[in-house]
Amino acid sequence: MLALLTLAALPAFDLAAYERPRVVAQAEAALPVAAKTVTAARNPRSAGGLHDFSSEGDYWWPDPINPSGPYIQKDGLSNPDNFVAHRQALLAFGRAFDALAAAYSLTHDEKFAAAAVKHLHAWFVDPQTRMNPSLLYSQAIKGLSTGRSIGVIDTLHLAEVALGIEALRGAKAFPKEEETAVTGWFRDYLTWLTTHPYGVDESKAKNNHGTCAWLQIACFAHLTGDTEKLAAARTRLKEVLLPSQMAADGSFPEELRRTKPYGYSIFNLDVMTALAVVCSTPQENLMTWSLPDGRNIVRGVAWLAPLIADKNLWLKTARRSSPGKKGDLVMTNETVKPDVMYWDDWPVRQPCLIFGALAADNEAWLATWKKLNADPSVEEIIRNYPIRQPVLWVR
Repeated sequence: MLALLTLAALPAFDLAAYERPRVVAQAEAALPVAAKTVTAARNPRSAGGLHDFSSEGDYWWPDPINPSGPYIQKDGLSNPDNFVAHRQALLAFGRAFDALAAAYSLTHDEKFAAAAVKHLHAWFVDPQTRMNPSLLYSQAIKGLSTGRSIGVIDTLHLAEVALGIEALRGAKAFPKEEETAVTGWFRDYLTWLTTHPYGVDESKAKNNHGTCAWLQIACFAHLTGDTEKLAAARTRLKEVLLPSQMAADGSFPEELRRTKPYGYSIFNLDVMTALAVVCSTPQENLMTWSLPDGRNIVRGVAWLAPLIADKNLWLKTARRSSPGKKGDLVMTNETVKPDVMYWDDWPVRQPCLIFGALAADNEAWLATWKKLNADPSVEEIIRNYPIRQPVLWVR
């Protein structure tokens, strides 16, 4: 099994001991939760079949001028009438499974493993309920597309699931044949992600979509032992994602230009720190690895952490980005407004803080992380909170 990064730079802080009460309580609550997969609901507008994941573009709405025609876009404003049942099922699965897997990793209590495997079997093995290992019908738009490459982001929560599966190895409730079947699903999905035009296009995205695609590739490669694809993710982070997305001050201009710049900045940093953790090796810690100009992941945490600790500072210091003469993004002096939606619901216990604190030996970031809500209940925040159990990432 490939090793996960050890970030234990805070000698007085034991992450496993700190998290154990919360994780075990979550897992106890998850024990009776029934497995529910994509086959439990059918999107009547989807071009896919019963076992195909389906979702619709969040920011697409009926055209008031042509109500029966193709939808039109309203960036940052989610349409509540779009089909979300499969997304909700996947999020519920991720929350329950990750808690159970994390609890097993901390306690080695077989009851948690047995409950976790029940969900894995339903989603990835049982021919009656399993999801197809592809994403052809995600982020569809009525009248325009039956599916899009950006739909790959809908399975982002499977990244932590993959690490949870690794944590279950050796459990009596997870026999070898079941592990092989589950891992085979992720191997098939990884192949689809890295060969189908949707996956390939998404991996080339220049904002959080590209980061999310590569986190999935890295975690699925880690689970399946695909060292070649894991190395590709490591190279992508160092040579493309970090240098092209992070500004000199540690901010993400592509996220700052959105209508929800605060939430998107947090989300992208969370995912990029997670990617750095899973791609690191004993010889190379990608949280502290730097470009020649000094930019690194920790600098991103240093820029955002004060704005997470005191959100009011965001309105005073954050700035929008706009295209420069050569098409590159340059910062303007225009202060940003609150996000158009969910401004009051951020931040929560962002993983970038704990990963950054452990990597940089920063007590202030750890203190902020401890104070924040670890278990948000707002669905949009849950959807943009894909790293819920840091004990599955740091061992």
